[in-house]
Amino acid sequence: MHIAVALLTDAPAQMLPARSMMAFTLASHIILVPLGVALPLITLVMHGYGLRRGDPDALLLARRWSAVMAVQFAIGVVTGTVLSFEFGLLWPGMMGRWGDVFGIGFGVEAWAFFLEAVLIAIYLYGWRRLPSRTHFLLGLPLPFAALLGAFGILAANSWMNTPRGFTLDSAGNPTDVKIWKAIFTPMFGPQYWHFVVAMFVTAGYVVAGVYAVGWLRGRRDRYHRLGFTVPFTVAAVLTPVQFVLGDSIARQVFHKQPVKFAAMEIVWDTDTHVPEYLFGRLHPDGTVSGGIKIPQLDSILAGFRPDTRVTGLTSVPASDRPTATQATITHFAFDVMVFIGSLLLLLALWYGVLWLWRRRLPTSPWFFRGAACAGVASVVAVECGWITTEVGRQPWIVYENMRVAEAVTSTRSTGLWITFGIVVAAYVFVFGSFLVVLLKMRTRWRLADERSGPATSVETPETDTPYGPRSAVAAADTSRTGGDGPSSAGGGRP
Repeated sequence: MHIAVALLTDAPAQMLPARSMMAFTLASHIILVPLGVALPLITLVMHGYGLRRGDPDALLLARRWSAVMAVQFAIGVVTGTVLSFEFGLLWPGMMGRWGDVFGIGFGVEAWAFFLEAVLIAIYLYGWRRLPSRTHFLLGLPLPFAALLGAFGILAANSWMNTPRGFTLDSAGNPTDVKIWKAIFTPMFGPQYWHFVVAMFVTAGYVVAGVYAVGWLRGRRDRYHRLGFTVPFTVAAVLTPVQFVLGDSIARQVFHKQPVKFAAMEIVWDTDTHVPEYLFGRLHPDGTVSGGIKIPQLDSILAGFRPDTRVTGLTSVPASDRPTATQATITHFAFDVMVFIGSLLLLLALWYGVLWLWRRRLPTSPWFFRGAACAGVASVVAVECGWITTEVGRQPWIVYENMRVAEAVTSTRSTGLWITFGIVVAAYVFVFGSFLVVLLKMRTRWRLADERSGPATSVETPETDTPYGPRSAVAAADTSRTGGDGPSSAGGGRP
């Protein structure tokens, strides 16, 4: 019988709906994560620039980005909470046995979430009510709270990839837990920094992409140039850094998770002088079809020498490695991530070279078309990174210690499929609401700007805000126009 069919036949009926639900909710939640982790810092960079230069456009941008940050955080709370519940409901075997070892990461993330909520509330409240310097200083802890949340999640995930900090008793249960070793596993450092920099790169390109579209539509005033330049510069500076970090984490996977590396590169037999396949499909008999074969390159990339020995999938029994289909999915996701990263690097170099040479933005429409697409492309790259991490680890939920089949719930598969359908419907509603809110904010800001003109009014963003009572002038303007006044929350350009 076909190996993949045999493995699926032995798997519990709950496996497919449980994994499908977890994959869907994680893929949905991660769309919001870049803005949650990186937008606070990008906003504060713009805020600080505005205060230092006395720039009303920069302050207006920071204020509006803070409103987007608040809406995104509210949606992220919903999707993140669902994921937290799913760990216990869908994978009770893992949480029951291993929760005492790696659960500290979820605790850190929960406290960081709570702290970030308080800090966002203070930051939003302060736009009207606090002195500008005090307000800015109170916003400075926000990026650290966001990074602390990422710390907790990545600590838990890196432990699942390289579990440490415990010993097993005669029954196979963990004892003598050492928290610091469980947190700072061999994969934690590479995984954490690769993830964090990816979030800043993605958020920078996503935010800049909005203003790149505005540039293509003829909105080329200083407001749009500033809204593009600051986040794009953050992303462009970090893109080559991310390339180096990506190479580093791939090499760590080669040393610490050799079977996962074999899936990423579709290496069947352990050998030296291993070729690199750009895309391609692995078959159950070990042959590869399609793609572009580059002789010896995989060995060179792994160890800088063509005679580097690369472990193959057949180094372990079939039950302990990804199937050919899973390896192909992992390989495709990895290659797509690298391909997108390479395109983003070229875009960043285009921007950087022109800026250093002539101290100005590129004027080519093709550059701004690329910048407009970069946000979506970087989100796709992030999704592919998680696919590589999770699918490449199969069949293990805790690498070499517990299989996914051992951790899955005993709830009937029919109930899981029904729950999955409810979750999909709920997420469509939640993300649809998120999109509607953002579009309404954009429309209201644009209308307010058309009424008020350039952001040079007496009421600056530091003294008027979307939250709290409107000023008398803004209220009067609202009553005349039937909408928000120029100094209201809705005021602004898209």
